[in-house]
Parts: sequence; C-alpha cells; structure tokens
Amino acid sequence: MHLPFAQHRVEPEGLATPRRVTVIGDPGQMVVKSTQRSATLWDAPTQTFNDSTRGGAVVADKPTLWLVEPQLEPASCVPEEGTGAYAQLHDYGVGPMRQATIPREYFKMPAEERDARIWELKAQLGSRLTILGHHYQRDEVIQFADFQGDSYGLSKQAAEQTDAEFTLFCGVHFMAESADILGSPNQHVILPNLEAGCSMADMAKAEDVEAAWAELERLGITGVIPITYMNSAASLKAFCGRNGGIVCTSSNATRVYDWAFERGERVFFFPDEHLGRNTAVRKDIPLDAMVVWDPFLPLGGNTEDELKAAKVILWKGYCSVHARFSVEQIEQARMTHPGVNVVVHPECRMEVVQAADFDGSTEFIIDIIRKAPSVTTWGVGTEINLVRRLQSQMPDKTIFCLDPVICPCSTMYRIHPAYMLWAMEHLAAGTIVNEISVDPVTAHAAKISLDRMLSVP
Repeated sequence: MHLPFAQHRVEPEGLATPRRVTVIGDPGQMVVKSTQRSATLWDAPTQTFNDSTRGGAVVADKPTLWLVEPQLEPASCVPEEGTGAYAQLHDYGVGPMRQATIPREYFKMPAEERDARIWELKAQLGSRLTILGHHYQRDEVIQFADFQGDSYGLSKQAAEQTDAEFTLFCGVHFMAESADILGSPNQHVILPNLEAGCSMADMAKAEDVEAAWAELERLGITGVIPITYMNSAASLKAFCGRNGGIVCTSSNATRVYDWAFERGERVFFFPDEHLGRNTAVRKDIPLDAMVVWDPFLPLGGNTEDELKAAKVILWKGYCSVHARFSVEQIEQARMTHPGVNVVVHPECRMEVVQAADFDGSTEFIIDIIRKAPSVTTWGVGTEINLVRRLQSQMPDKTIFCLDPVICPCSTMYRIHPAYMLWAMEHLAAGTIVNEISVDPVTAHAAKISLDRMLSVP
C-alpha cells in the first residue's frame, strides 16, 4: 500500500532572517508505524494533573515552556494546562514552530505609536494587502482586520480577494494553510507569528492517521469515509482527498455526515472526537456504534469486533478551550441567572452540549445572540475574546462566559500587534516573512477534499 506522508519544516536560517515555511509532501515514503511515546522536547519543571483515561496522575509541561524562548508573555490562563493537552502533545513529541526573534523595540513601543504605524502601513499597502482576523483574536488585533470570521469563512475571503497580493492571516497555522490552498498562485499568505499553532490539530499526525487507516484495511474493514475537521493540518486534508474523504466545519458537519454515509458504511473522524461524537448523536447514531481511536494503543484501544461493528471511529483529540466547559458551569449559570439561554460550541463534550439550550459554530453563536430580543441573558461556552466582543456590541443583553476563569485560546493569543507591525514593515520594504506555502502535491489533494465540502448543499 502506498502511503503519502507530509510534515512541517522551517528553513534553517538565522534567527532574525525572513523565512518561508513549507509543508513538504513525500509521496514516495511509506509510513505504517505508530507514534511512540517520546521524551520531552524541552527540559523543564513539570506539573501534574489528573486524567482518568491515562491511569490517574499525568505529568505535563509548564505552559510557559510551550513557547520556546518566548518574546511574548503567555496568557494568564492557558487552556492546555488544565485539560491534559500538554501531556498528550508531549507524548506526540510535537511543539510549535520556531518564530524568528524580532527586535524588542516592537514590544516596547507605546500601543498608540505601534497602532498608528500599522494603520499607516495598511494604507500604504492598500489593495495589495488583506488582513484577516479570526473571531477569537483579541481586540488589539481585530481592529485592523478587513474581514472577521471563523477559520473556513476567512479562508474563503482570502481566496476571493483576487487583487490582494498579500494575506496577513491573524489566526493559527492550519487556517493559513487553508488560505494558501484555496488562494490563487499569485497570493502570499503570511502568519504574523509562526508559534500560533493549534494544539488540537497537533493531536492528529498524518503518519498516525495513515497507520490507523492501514490497520483498518488489514482487518478487512471497508466502506470507511475519512472526514477531517477544518481545524487540521493540510496533510490530513490531503489524506482525505486521496481516500475519498471530505473536510467539514462545525457549521456543516451534519450535512457532511450525510454526504459520507451516502458513499460508505462508516466514518473515520479526526482530529476532534467531541465534534465527531456530537454530530453523530445529532444523526441518531447510538453511542455503542462509536469507538475512539487512541494512536498510542494497539487497534486504537479497541477490539477487532468493536471496530467492525462501529459506524463512527473518532480520533482521540480535542480543543483545550472548549474542554474547559462543564455541566456544573451550566448548572451554576441557571442558578445565578434564572431564564438564561445557554449556547455552546459543538467542540464541547457531549454532556455539555446536551445540557445546553443551543449548540453551534462561532457564526451560529454570534447570529443567535444578535437576533435575540433585548434584555435576554446568554451564557456562552466558547472562547473569551468572542464573548467579550459580543458583550460590547450588544449592551442591551446580558452576555457572559460560562467559564468563570478568563482563559483565552493560548495559540491565538500569540498573534500580537508587534508581530503584525514587524511583518508589514517587511512587506512595505519588499520582503516577505513567515510565508505559509503548502507544496503543490499536498495542496492538490487537500483541495479535492475542500471542494467536496463546498459541493455539499
């Protein structure tokens, strides 16, 4: 069996040297081995937390060390710290890409001066530059965005700006990859800080998904349609493109499940087990017809009979931000705010989604609150920057985050106006830094799965 492989690489240039990041496809390499537990990437003090799925206490990296020699202070609360993500990523042996050190002056500059320079450069670059801002970005970043949206919507916006030579994507790495795949050849996609990755996307490595696929084939399990969430690496989108699969978003997942079951008997969903499970429940698939694939265990921790009986095979991965929300938080919200409407993102655990009144994508959450009558009250289960923005935009409603701890998306937090200014000054001087470019082989296969998603009514 021929198993294409993809990986990320940073060109070994000087720390302050502009760099181009390329996703490299190697169709000639066969990868059927499974990930092994690896040593930590960094020697560091550790902390423990309790994870019953891994036998109790687990050692995790300190959150500040997830950034290598960080120039930017991490957020006061890091979701990965309390949800077990660091231990899982530690097992994978993955970490963020290295960002070139930029002059300290960018961080020491008064905010007013820095912002004025960004506005000036934005005007100077004009229609050559489009700035995209994800809903989870802080306001200091989102103020400069030409378009705001979720990961898929922003990638489409990037592709539609055909006159724009440069796209400054204020999101995370997988989003910039998708923008490059969907964009035209003359467009350059730039990620202001290369360390803005995604812990959930990192939980599913291409070679491990390939290995799981090979195991299913070895067992004679057929009719499997792979679905990757938009929040995944280009290599996984390419895997789906090559194997009759498709990409989904949190807004169209149910329709994508319909598409898949029209073409096969089973779904292999990655990397977010919670979105996959919540979507399956919405499609009336019973829980005993779902299994979770843990890449560190033989057969993903399942028996042959369980895999053969499964309608949905879920990858063991999750979003650290949405894993923080709990049924107890919803119960507390209902006690404190009688009559509250609770809306959560489907990346939350199944019991949280079922305890809520509504669940849906970020666009759904924005839309349902915006259309709600004045003086209504909303408890929201998604990233805090979006919740705060809704509060400021709709003062006639009571809107609050279900999680009482202010805990922003730690990887989205790595996009800072200082990095934006640094990248834009290089563009104005005729130099491209931090370009995200997916190699043609991977991009071609990934675009197949993205186009299939676009074709779903």
